Amino acid sequence: MKNYIIALIVLMAFSCKKEVKVDIENRKLKVVTTTSQVTDLVKELAGDNVILEGLMGAGVDPHLYKASEGDVTKFYNADAIFYSGLHLEGKLEDVFEKMRHQGKTTIAVSDAISKSDLISSVDFASSYDPHFWFSVTQWKKVTQYVADELSKLDVKNATVYADNAKKYIEKLTVLEKRNMAQLEVLPIEKRILVTAHDAFAYFGKAYDFQVVSLQGLSTATEAGVQDVQRISSFIIEHNIKAVFIESSVPVRTVEALQAAVKSKGHQVEIGGTLYSDALGNPGTKEGTYIGMYAYNMKTIVNALK
Repeated sequence: MKNYIIALIVLMAFSCKKEVKVDIENRKLKVVTTTSQVTDLVKELAGDNVILEGLMGAGVDPHLYKASEGDVTKFYNADAIFYSGLHLEGKLEDVFEKMRHQGKTTIAVSDAISKSDLISSVDFASSYDPHFWFSVTQWKKVTQYVADELSKLDVKNATVYADNAKKYIEKLTVLEKRNMAQLEVLPIEKRILVTAHDAFAYFGKAYDFQVVSLQGLSTATEAGVQDVQRISSFIIEHNIKAVFIESSVPVRTVEALQAAVKSKGHQVEIGGTLYSDALGNPGTKEGTYIGMYAYNMKTIVNALK
């Protein structure tokens, strides 16, 4: 399938003239986004000023997402592609590379963040943890970066993007303050977050949580029996009340962990479902970045306090 998609890109390239600077004076900018977080951000900044198509919806795992023939067509018809980056969309990297070679504007929003602010990882393709949106501080930088890039592409609406970025960053500041206020009831010794995969390191760094996960940074790596046994012992040792499943990761590994704890004569509850690599359903509060973050924080605090 991968070779077919690449061949399709090459065929489309030969059938099209080399892409030139897009003239959008008399029409709307066409933007394709990958993850639901990036889609939500572009929607916040652009509103109805762009024609926006997001590829990944609620519950979709970007680590495992593969481009379809329809996706390639959307990429080619777009003026710009905004994606998360740092190999989060690992199976799309070859497609993005081919697009860049054909002159397509592809923008990794992770480029907004300096390497010193990223969490290093020797076990991931980019050498960095790609789940940076769990740092609200870094998401502010991404917001400004995306607004600036939209302004370069669509000069006639540059003021709109700049104004919307300013307003949205103010909302993110309010979110940070609410998060800190909620955490006042949860002492440091109870801030241990056990999840399905390693998506919450930036969250842990921001709010003094120890984060423990069954799977690594990518859900392409499966948790083994030793992982389950090791973390079940950790849960018992630290008297952890609850563990969490994720909306974009199968629940079976966390259920196996819960069963392992029970087999050792202890109990641990499933504290709820967290949104990690994807937002919630469109039209719900959890379908937005701010709503997702507020929901996650409330779920974590209520389960662990």
